[in-house]
Amino acid sequence: MNAVSPNTADRVVVVGGGVAGLSVALRLAPRPVTLITASALGLGTATGWAQGGIAASVGADDAAALHAADTEAAGAGLTEPDVALRVAQAGPELIDWLVRIGVPFDRAEDGALALGLEAAHGRRRIVRSGGDATGARVLEGLVRAVLSAPSVEVVEARACGLLRDTNGAVAGIVAERDGARFRIPARAVVLATGGVGALYAATTNPPGAVGGGLALAARAGAVMRDMEFVQFHPTAIAAGADPMPLATEALRGEGARLIDETGAAVMAGIAGGDLAPRDVVARGIFQALQRGRTVYLDTRGALGAAMPVRFPTVAGLCAAAGIDPAAQPIPVRPAAHYHMGGVKVDAHGATSVPGLYACGEVASTGLHGANRLASNSLLEGLAYAGFIADALDAPLPGAIVPEKAAPRSVADLPAIRRLMEAKVGVVRDAAGLAEAVSALEPRADQCDAALVALMIARGALARQESRGAHWRSDFPHSAPAVHTETTLAALKAEHRETIEAGTELTP
Repeated sequence: MNAVSPNTADRVVVVGGGVAGLSVALRLAPRPVTLITASALGLGTATGWAQGGIAASVGADDAAALHAADTEAAGAGLTEPDVALRVAQAGPELIDWLVRIGVPFDRAEDGALALGLEAAHGRRRIVRSGGDATGARVLEGLVRAVLSAPSVEVVEARACGLLRDTNGAVAGIVAERDGARFRIPARAVVLATGGVGALYAATTNPPGAVGGGLALAARAGAVMRDMEFVQFHPTAIAAGADPMPLATEALRGEGARLIDETGAAVMAGIAGGDLAPRDVVARGIFQALQRGRTVYLDTRGALGAAMPVRFPTVAGLCAAAGIDPAAQPIPVRPAAHYHMGGVKVDAHGATSVPGLYACGEVASTGLHGANRLASNSLLEGLAYAGFIADALDAPLPGAIVPEKAAPRSVADLPAIRRLMEAKVGVVRDAAGLAEAVSALEPRADQCDAALVALMIARGALARQESRGAHWRSDFPHSAPAVHTETTLAALKAEHRETIEAGTELTP
């Protein structure tokens, strides 16, 4: 289906065409769903670029409790134990569900799922499809299922505002297509819009990953949590592309090593070495680059020769960059990859705004804490799609309040990307963060990208400690573990207080 249904009585609008949005749409069946995608279905989403896999405790030596414990350890004190266990427990059944809808996972010779190892996992529990093409294969399976689902209609448009009813609840969206705006009323809206990586000059995310769903939620008054936690993948391929292609972490699980131009081990003397948590590896590489070193992922030899079969996606990316991974080390650097913060949701994916839900990277569920465990992202989107569908019982909306979506400029995006890379990156300090805040505040009212970047920078400036993916060179030690929460109203109040105190920051 490709037209908006006239029946609005029980419709749920889902915004986003990645693993989270597609899964929510399918899980809500037989309830009618209008799925809004900014690009053609199957395109423009980070899901299709996911190389690692899906973490699930399906091995004979594994258990949900072990998976949850690894998730908590990676989360650096901010992962909520009950959330980690609940999501880990859902993993095996979710793999079965994907198999039932036709996703072809890699198998061992005996027919069992082939399980990979990634950093900070205590067991081999990474379920893959096509070696390093898991995201693309999962996306293909979900798209096929959605296109055949009679309860789902797909509308290619950009969500640019939320409708509210007289009770203050979200009652649909304002969408834009080909320059024309139109309304889609609904009893509930589920945001599944992905992350923020494209707010940075160096990123592995698609160009549309600029936090559009976060801006929608923030402007609706939703509570935002832990916005400062941005994960930088340590091994983006540094070959001049934007976005940067990714060399999956699974390569290090299979023996690839991080070296500099002299052949010295970059992670020597650091606990965990090449398989340390992502934030540790990202900082190790960043600090080597700051010292003037060039960093490589060394797959030369047998691993590199086997990459066309075992890791065909990375092999193709290397070939496109003129790199032979069997004979040449792969130049790498950290790049913005995943956002652990987001719209605060409860156990059922509900935000603080009635009628508004969030799923996937746009949401802060309590699973990832300060540093996402590898391959937990697809798992979270799949799990919370089911949690939302099981509990969504929003009342029919009241009369819709007249509301016109304001224009949101994106003209500043190149400057914002440079600013975030320089001042709100892998290693942060008060001076740089204050510069970022000062530059972003005047733009935030009319630019969604600036608003989201400001919330990240503000959170990073307020968190005077180092924890997980958030590293302050001026506060290298951790403080008591607490979440940070804010709203757009609170953000504006902070700005007013700064001005009234006569200490407004200057660009």
